[in-house]
Amino acid sequence: MAVTLRSLWTGALVAGAVLLVLAVERIASQNALDEGLVRAETTLRQTVNGLDGHLRRFEALPALLARDDRVRDALAAPDDAAGIAAMNSWLEETNALIEASDLYLIDLSGTTIAASNHKREDSFIGQNFSYRPYFTEARDGRSGHFFALGTTSGVRGYYFASSVRDAQGQIVGVLALKIGADEIEAAWRARDYRILVTDPEGIVFMSTDAVWLYRGLLPLTPERLARTEVSRRYADAKLSALQVGLSASGKVQLMRLADGNGASHEYIATEHVMPQAGWTVRVLLDTAPLRTQARLAVLAFGLLLLVALLLAWTVFQRRARLAERLAIQAAAQADLERQVAERTADLTRANDDLHRMQADLVQAGKLAALGRISAALSHEINQPLAAARNYADSAGLLIDRADLPRAKENIGQIVALIDRMAAIARHLRNVARKPNEPLKTVDLHTVITDALTVARNRLDSAGATVDLDIAPDLPLVRGGPVRLQQVIVNVLSNAADAVEGSADRRITLAARAVGGEVQITVRDRGPGVAPAIANRIFDPFFTTKQVGSGLGLGLSISYNIMKDFAGDLRVSNHPDGGAIFTIALTPASPEAMAAE
Repeated sequence: MAVTLRSLWTGALVAGAVLLVLAVERIASQNALDEGLVRAETTLRQTVNGLDGHLRRFEALPALLARDDRVRDALAAPDDAAGIAAMNSWLEETNALIEASDLYLIDLSGTTIAASNHKREDSFIGQNFSYRPYFTEARDGRSGHFFALGTTSGVRGYYFASSVRDAQGQIVGVLALKIGADEIEAAWRARDYRILVTDPEGIVFMSTDAVWLYRGLLPLTPERLARTEVSRRYADAKLSALQVGLSASGKVQLMRLADGNGASHEYIATEHVMPQAGWTVRVLLDTAPLRTQARLAVLAFGLLLLVALLLAWTVFQRRARLAERLAIQAAAQADLERQVAERTADLTRANDDLHRMQADLVQAGKLAALGRISAALSHEINQPLAAARNYADSAGLLIDRADLPRAKENIGQIVALIDRMAAIARHLRNVARKPNEPLKTVDLHTVITDALTVARNRLDSAGATVDLDIAPDLPLVRGGPVRLQQVIVNVLSNAADAVEGSADRRITLAARAVGGEVQITVRDRGPGVAPAIANRIFDPFFTTKQVGSGLGLGLSISYNIMKDFAGDLRVSNHPDGGAIFTIALTPASPEAMAAE
């Protein structure tokens, strides 16, 4: 009976452990996919913005160039060899200036009469493009847009076209401009993602993987092929369908495609439709590394669970054997007492060893804390120290120029920065205890100006610019000027880290009274704060930087300073992208200002 009960308990324990591992594996995999989706969506936004900006750069050019009198004259006299030669030269020069692929002039029959590529063997001159949608749209007075594989050059490109009108406003021809797609793809191949762009029929015409070009993500039905054939979008290129497998995991859309070696890969799939161009842009992130990461996490959990189960089983076995010995050796009480005494002695020695180990750990913790405080002190002083170095260099140059008043002003700035560094050092010594410094009435205009001076070196090194939006009627607040300046410097430095290397490096610093508090907001245009880390960003030593780039103390110190001021430090994401740090302060009461 006892053996049967023990077997039941063992089976239940094993089954529970298996179910727990499976649940952890599912959660870990989903979390890894969710994080991958955030990364893929960020890359998708950047890719779409880049494509849209590239197209907009050329979109208005055909209409502007079509107004030139030389273009009208060439269409009015297509048999004038000298005029056409001059038009060829003008198109060639203009095309080189705007850095397009080709620029050419078409009469109403669809025949090219002049082109920037007139010197090449595959020149467009004499070619008829009446079948191209961009020509028919421009001929009918609309703005022509079309992406296709060149039937003459065999080069992929996006076409813009505009109608050319004579002095009476009648359409007499079409001016077309072509931009190539190769340089866009070249920039994509340097990334860790797969990017592909499809036309309205679902056919891939731009891709980081050449094996996917001219292949359909949608079934190539006769209707789709017929529409593509009419416009000769892909000339004589052979079209075929891709084997696509679609699935989903939570909110994450998954797509399975084969690469050039025939190996099938699963990707996180994100997409964005560009209505004006008629494109669908997709960014694919390979899930293999993400799932490997999740499996490693599950493996680690499984090993820990196995160790815990082994320990539990060992304890259970020991207790079972002890119970058997007690039942069998009821008469051997004396021997049992001796064993208990020996066990007690062992436990006492183990307890003594444990106390010694605890004392060693406490000492090690003190040494580690001392090292972290030293590193934090160096981190907080480096910024004003760099600013003081800049003022010293400027003062030397001013003295050489005999501009002593300005040199003296720079030296005064250096003295102020040295005093500020000393104040910061005093504050960092007191981070671990409640400060005794009484709160004062603080003018935020002065504090913000000084903070910008201290953070200037870090902002400049990140290439960041700061837009100020400070209310002129800003009330005085309660706090400590040096420590409040330290909070603003830490938040600005964090914003500089967020925008470094981004296309938009603007930082907006605003200050105004909101409700019953005075708020200083610092907004960057970086990637924002992921929801998974928003609740931990103010924890001591929490950082998303690479090892050696920071200790994660700046925001934690700033958060504690704001609590000392009876204020708050909050973080959120802006709807248009980037993070917003809000420094909330208590306005100074008339009684407090009168007491000072």
